[in-house]
Amino acid sequence: MHTNLTSIKNIIRKAAKEELLPRFTQVNSQLKADGSVVTEADLAMQNRLQTELLAHYPDSILLSEEMTEQEQQHALNSDSPVWCLDPLDGTSNFAAGIPYFAISLALLQHGNVIMGLVYDPIRDEFFSATENEPALINNEELKCNQKITDITRAVAIIDFKRLESDLSVRLVQQQPFASQRNFGASALDWCWLAANRGHVYCHGKQNIWDYSAGQFIFEKAGGHCCTLDGEAIFVNRLEGRSVVAGVNKTLFESWRAWIKE
Repeated sequence: MHTNLTSIKNIIRKAAKEELLPRFTQVNSQLKADGSVVTEADLAMQNRLQTELLAHYPDSILLSEEMTEQEQQHALNSDSPVWCLDPLDGTSNFAAGIPYFAISLALLQHGNVIMGLVYDPIRDEFFSATENEPALINNEELKCNQKITDITRAVAIIDFKRLESDLSVRLVQQQPFASQRNFGASALDWCWLAANRGHVYCHGKQNIWDYSAGQFIFEKAGGHCCTLDGEAIFVNRLEGRSVVAGVNKTLFESWRAWIKE
């Protein structure tokens, strides 16, 4: 399937400005069965992007966070190109009026990511990468920091909520890093790492729509990552995946070694 990156960016940007931003701080939220938050903005963005993407690329199909598990599994089992969408990554932030959320879109073909796009409409920052093009932020190349190799100088992005309690306690008590943050939108976390707005990352569980675009961009920018068990993060399945990541190989290996102690 031949895609036009500029056209896809325009679709996402326009939809975000018309469907998300007018609802920011004005929307009511509900809890889904798994306890996560959903708003009318999530559903409006999903419907808008599904309509426009499939109109431009009728041979493709959609896998979105707001679909049923049966629909999601059907998409992953398809031989068609798959748009893996999180229409509003960071819904809890969005509903609380916190300006840290994004639209995440990956294109999967034959079970692999071949394109990733993450758009932050608050900052009008578009992060992207394709299998044949480098990682970009608004058309400027992204390259992960190769200079910070001492973990004691690193800013760590850590989601404590989904980590096992023993690891969480050790991270809090020992703090091997210089400083710690938790922003609350996984796709954007990956991209901020690629942009060197953080140096190491740890997360207990992300779904395929959370990580597929952001991780692809991060690795294209030169970052290193694996699960807590040392496996590749991306799998063409619905199972949740943990994350250990660093912006360069030396920092990644020292961070992973500390976590495994």
